[in-house]
Amino acid sequence: MEKEIERLRRNVSLAKAQGYVIDDDDDLQSQLQSPIANSAYSHTRNPSLMGSDEAVTSLLTLKRGGSYSMPATHYAYELEQVRLTEQDVVGLFQEFFRSYHPFLPFLNESQSPDLYYQQHALLFWTIIAIASRRYSPKPSILHELSSGPLNRLLWSTVGDVPNSYFVVKALCLLCTWPLPTSTTTADPTHILCGVMMKAATGIGLHRPNHTQDFSRVSVELNKDQLHDRVTTWAVCNIVAQAIGTGYGQPASTLYDWTLAIRPGEDGPFTLSPELEARLRIERFSDKVSKEMYSNASDPRGVAGDEHRAMLMRVYRRDFQELQTSILSQRLSPIVDVHLKAAAVHLRLAGFFDASTTPGYMDDLMGLWRAITGFLDVLFLESNKRILLYATNYIQQMLVAAGFALLKLMRSFFAKTIDFERGRTLFHKTINAIRSTSVLDNDLQWRLAELMVQMWNGARLDNSNNEYHDDDTPMLIDDSLQLKVRCRHSMSLVFDSIWRWREEYQAQGRGTLDSSSTHMDSTLLPQNNLANLGSISTNGGLTPTPNHSLNNGGNSMIGIGYGSDANYDFFDPQHWMLDGLLDFNYTFAQPLEAT
Repeated sequence: MEKEIERLRRNVSLAKAQGYVIDDDDDLQSQLQSPIANSAYSHTRNPSLMGSDEAVTSLLTLKRGGSYSMPATHYAYELEQVRLTEQDVVGLFQEFFRSYHPFLPFLNESQSPDLYYQQHALLFWTIIAIASRRYSPKPSILHELSSGPLNRLLWSTVGDVPNSYFVVKALCLLCTWPLPTSTTTADPTHILCGVMMKAATGIGLHRPNHTQDFSRVSVELNKDQLHDRVTTWAVCNIVAQAIGTGYGQPASTLYDWTLAIRPGEDGPFTLSPELEARLRIERFSDKVSKEMYSNASDPRGVAGDEHRAMLMRVYRRDFQELQTSILSQRLSPIVDVHLKAAAVHLRLAGFFDASTTPGYMDDLMGLWRAITGFLDVLFLESNKRILLYATNYIQQMLVAAGFALLKLMRSFFAKTIDFERGRTLFHKTINAIRSTSVLDNDLQWRLAELMVQMWNGARLDNSNNEYHDDDTPMLIDDSLQLKVRCRHSMSLVFDSIWRWREEYQAQGRGTLDSSSTHMDSTLLPQNNLANLGSISTNGGLTPTPNHSLNNGGNSMIGIGYGSDANYDFFDPQHWMLDGLLDFNYTFAQPLEAT
């Protein structure tokens, strides 16, 4: 601290020598003593003093928005080339707390943006980045931040071994609404989740009553501070579980005494009804993942068919009890959406079953009902904002539901359901996934285009999928079983991509043109499409680009299933979507088979 203060004093002297006028030295000296002063900077630019940017930057590291000789309109906050006025920041913070904070209500809405900045620059700029996702007054901010500045601030903070309570809060938000990416391997969310949990336990958030055990000095928290830490720790686990489920990976959660449910108790360890319900839902999802996909005696971790069938019966009852309890509280629609998503997570295990598993058709019907229930709630007109500002987890479950619909509707199971309903629901799902895209050619946009091609390639025909006649025996096979089985309930997503690649994109097999990225226009009236989000169309179902996250002009067409493509074995989605798949509607012809 002494070295930092000395360095800052030298910078002030340098600034004075270069012509800067400081009206209140005493106030500036008090800033020098503040532990809030840090090296992440924002500064006000004085165009009358050209060539002094370094001095200005150093000066305003100490005091942002002080009494300087400056024009009336100035940039109050800067991160590299991203510059925002006070008015910009106020508008963005209002957007964040109005549209995004209800998904994860753990921050203080009455706290000023400047105080968030003083707590930690990463927390401040993370809120700005999330709020800018659909902020029409300044539509370029998200692209400017995600192009490098925020990533550099993030990784420099992580590289300094964060021990700040406010960095943990920032990571919670960044893991919930990651910066947009067009590739799966460029997505650091799973890694950041681990950093978030380790940073949280490193500063003792999981033991808030004994914070001094993790500090070099004695720490005494008042009731409000203790409650804030308990709430933040609960949010860490909610986020970590959602990431484990959405990415098909073991969750790095820690459910112990601190997060135990205490009915009737009122104190600092009591969560708000919304967060308590969310925590209960995620604990249920954790139980499903650990029991069904963490079998120590199986090389892929999957429970055996009989054991899984037994677990399914147990967890069906558990879910019904959970659903009854939560719905009786009449909480927000966001809680209801997450409850339906947990049901999808449970029921997706049906794709792991063999056709001879007891209750096989009943499990598939339960999966169908869980998927349609999740989508029906998500597509309600009253829930339109949930879809528009959806978290990464909701987007991932939406994609999983879309792939599940497609898989069920191209199988023998299609004869047991209302095919037209499934067809319409899939159509809505495609448009919903597109509407969650925040930059053109980001991952959501590309996944939607891939699903359209899979639909067109499957050549689904209503005439071949009419209701099954009970007098005619139905041929039930194992075509719904998964090859990819190591990604928990999300194995379906990765398996679907692998199968599509194998069936429709092998060398020398068939051609595709730009029309294959458009759904057939008979599925849904055009006036119904507008209800799924603020997306514009070019006459078909392909939205018109507004922003770009294009990483090249490569096409996935012509790359064979057995080719030497450079992909990461950890993530088969990378093979399909990184470099090989770039939907710019310019498709190359396939290579000739040799």
